Amino acid sequence: MAKRDYYDVLGVAKASSGEEVKKAYRKLAIQFHPDKNPGNKDAEDKFKEATEAYEVLSDQKKRQMYDQFGHAAAGGGGPGGFEGFAGAGGINDIFEDIFGDFFGGGARGGRGSQRRRSAAQQGADLKTSVDVTFEEAAFGAEKIVTIPRSTTCETCSGTGARKGTQPETCSQCAGRGEVMYQQGFFSISRTCPQCGGSGEMIKDPCGDCHGSGTIKKRAQLAVNIPAGVDSGQRLKLRGEGEAGMRGGPSGDLYVIINVLDHDFFKRDEYDIVCEVPITFTQAALGAEIEVPTLKGKVSMKVPAGTQPGKIFRIKGKGLPRLGSYGTGDQLVRVSVEVPSRLSSEQRELLKKFDAASDASTHPDHHSFFEKMKNLLG
Repeated sequence: MAKRDYYDVLGVAKASSGEEVKKAYRKLAIQFHPDKNPGNKDAEDKFKEATEAYEVLSDQKKRQMYDQFGHAAAGGGGPGGFEGFAGAGGINDIFEDIFGDFFGGGARGGRGSQRRRSAAQQGADLKTSVDVTFEEAAFGAEKIVTIPRSTTCETCSGTGARKGTQPETCSQCAGRGEVMYQQGFFSISRTCPQCGGSGEMIKDPCGDCHGSGTIKKRAQLAVNIPAGVDSGQRLKLRGEGEAGMRGGPSGDLYVIINVLDHDFFKRDEYDIVCEVPITFTQAALGAEIEVPTLKGKVSMKVPAGTQPGKIFRIKGKGLPRLGSYGTGDQLVRVSVEVPSRLSSEQRELLKKFDAASDASTHPDHHSFFEKMKNLLG
């Protein structure tokens, strides 16, 4: 069967640049790669055909020969012919150039096959929570948290090998951390299953950490709670997570804040809400009352005729704005307490008060019943 024109195979024009050729091959190689099409002979043939075309058109000298002699150049019909796939600029180097680590590390030949993975691994991050009182969230505090975590083994200094010995080079990958598998006419690298990519094996493990390089301990840490924090917010303690493996850096510790409920106060962003009951007389006649705040009691005036649910604002008595300037306010919502038990004298006085009342005394009450009368007749 006659070979297809290399330009047609890649779907590019003869005047295409090297970058356009490379981009066209990348698209086809990803589409027809055998790893993505296992057992598909047609896809494998198309992958090989595209690779062969790219092998030629990506090399300036080979491309000039192909443009002049066509496929005859590969069979020696032109001066010099094409170099085989195993020669300089062969398929492994091309595949490495285009895909890098796309297929689990990529195919590597020559100098690239000596690349070795680091044995060090970063430790895992940890999470814990801490309860803080409303006041601690408002003013800041220092809390002590206790966490179980892995720390670097002091006996082996984190190597995992018994004191006086060292890890040995992995026999399966020869220390590279990866092994090569043949797939068709090219090789693909995979993480070494024996050493897990570290390139090393521990023949004589440390008796304390059993080769892991870390041991479990309970650690007590001081956590600075900044003023203004709220429930659900996280504090990050860098490097206070699990210890790294084989000398790798430690992970981080995330402390999640849980602010406990308060007897008087609730939070509304950076404002503090407080509900204060007042008597019927105080609401009607007005009064000066004491109101609790986070920094002690303050006096607040209640004007005559104050209605239930009225909210008063006390400036600057709220929470500090975390990461910013200023503070919120305190919002005081008043509730009018209706007497539940009355003496005979109190009843008589209230009856006299009601008899002396008119529409001007209770305008909302009068307006409501006037509207109802007009509505219902």
